[in-house]
Amino acid sequence: MKTMLPTLSFEIPKGDEWVYETKYDGFRAFLIMNKNEFRFISRNGKSLLKQFPEAKIFYEQNKEKIEPYFPLILDGELTILANPYNSNFFAMQKRGRLQSETKIKEAMKKTPATYLVFDLLQLKGKELKKYPLFERKQLLKSFFDEIQLPLLPDETNPTFWQYVPYFTNFGKLWNKIKQFDGEGVIAKKISSKWEQGKRTNNWIKYKNWKKVRCFITKYDRANGYFHVAVFKNMEIFPIGLFKHGLSQEEHNVLVRIMEQNASEVNAQMISMKPAICVELFYLQYYEDTLREPFFSKFLIGEKPENCTYEKMFEIQPRIEIEITHPNKPLYEKIDITKQDYISYLKQIYPFMSPFLANRLLTVIRYPHGIFGEPFFQKNCPDYAPEYVETYKHDSINYIVCNNIETFLWLGNQLAIEFHIPFQTIDKKHPTEIVIDLDPPSNKEFSWAIEAATYIKEEFVEKLGLTSFVKVSGNRGLQIYFPVSGNLITWEDAHLFTEFVAKFLIAKNENHFTIERMKKKRGNRLYVDYIQHGRGKTIIAPFSVRGNANAGVAAPLFWEELSKIKTADSISIYKMMERIKNKGNPFANFFQTVNDEPLQSIIQFLKNKHKL
Repeated sequence: MKTMLPTLSFEIPKGDEWVYETKYDGFRAFLIMNKNEFRFISRNGKSLLKQFPEAKIFYEQNKEKIEPYFPLILDGELTILANPYNSNFFAMQKRGRLQSETKIKEAMKKTPATYLVFDLLQLKGKELKKYPLFERKQLLKSFFDEIQLPLLPDETNPTFWQYVPYFTNFGKLWNKIKQFDGEGVIAKKISSKWEQGKRTNNWIKYKNWKKVRCFITKYDRANGYFHVAVFKNMEIFPIGLFKHGLSQEEHNVLVRIMEQNASEVNAQMISMKPAICVELFYLQYYEDTLREPFFSKFLIGEKPENCTYEKMFEIQPRIEIEITHPNKPLYEKIDITKQDYISYLKQIYPFMSPFLANRLLTVIRYPHGIFGEPFFQKNCPDYAPEYVETYKHDSINYIVCNNIETFLWLGNQLAIEFHIPFQTIDKKHPTEIVIDLDPPSNKEFSWAIEAATYIKEEFVEKLGLTSFVKVSGNRGLQIYFPVSGNLITWEDAHLFTEFVAKFLIAKNENHFTIERMKKKRGNRLYVDYIQHGRGKTIIAPFSVRGNANAGVAAPLFWEELSKIKTADSISIYKMMERIKNKGNPFANFFQTVNDEPLQSIIQFLKNKHKL
């Protein structure tokens, strides 16, 4: 089979005849099933079953429910979801290249894939390609509903098949795409038929382009590509190549100007010093290269020195946020101005926002930077803008940070530390269990590593749990066990964290204690399991801290834990470099649920207490 393909456009069609779906970045895939056949194939006709065994596992587990609908053909996108509106294309690429069965199994557990189904081409042997999109979507939704599969993309749901809904209001969906840094939108004509192997104007792809200001350094005569760069630490730093988007006349004039002002010319390459600045559209920046760069415009009068690496990654809010006193210094030991901090917030928002969404927020504000007195803020002030969402709980009108405008507004208020509870506002029970390992000072940070290693070896590896680790940004480490928020109660969680804490004391009582009073702890690491409770909070992943080193509460990969020297050693600058070079250690956080193994452990502990 050959796919029906959308046409790229910089204009979004609107009107009653159009609907809008989230565009996910992954592998386009058909699922073809009948009694004698099970195929999961890419748009190029290659089988995806080896690299993505989730497909066959899901089928085997749900065979009885699915078989009555055979023969069946589904059209969708194979993805690794980062959030409901964005997928991790680079993780998909890595998984698609794996050949070793062992590595594929490891990757399936670490970065599970999701098949996002957006079209139905055959149902019970009935061909549906000639049916209008509206009817195909209705039948697909009914099919998913009948076999009790998710009707919305959800990175926290481990179900392999998930339905992709459409929106009739483009603006409503586009706001979500911008907020969650999604790839874009597919506009579809509601009456359109499914046309095999055709790039059609009935489906329009409208991408969430980012923009970069850069300068041209070279022109390659052999392939027609222009090389572009920015300044990084005062040095010319290449960021990729482009040729699309220029008219033929613009292309010819640009080449001629480069020839006239070249610093070096040979048969293949024209090189020149930074002078010509351009604005490019691009989708993502990965491995020091722009992905899908597309010419936007020449920046006449722009100075090359203003085209910097630091400015590349700023996400623009839908509503303009005024930044007051941008040059105000915030830290004494590290050169961070208010503008630097706001720039970090713009860059980190896609990674941090899932941890803030639908949670009662407590912030610590530093109106004078760390030079003055900070204060806690729970109540939303009366002067907050209209876009700031709130939720009343125990007579406090909390801020709920559900959009980038609120996030940046808080940043401009110099809210440095973002503290969140262990549950979302829609859950009665915790959505994660966290154990806080707090050494007396940074000198004893190795004890936190020791304690975390015991937890990893004895609980995670031996009991089938999945955990995540982050530095607190201050002194210690925090170990996370994601749960659904439906089955593990606060009392259950307390039983588990107390058990882990006492286990650590038994392992090394000279290094670890559960004594809450500081004067009675001695020089020992405090295993804080009581802090995990209803109404308590913890520093949010990726939040900056108000300490001298401007430490970030940075997620870590378990394998790098032994290399970390102190809990406050990752600054805002190092944090963004880590994500660009290593990826996000918490990328799979919301796809992980520990309910089943934790229930077994907790039941064992309850039985033990009865004896």
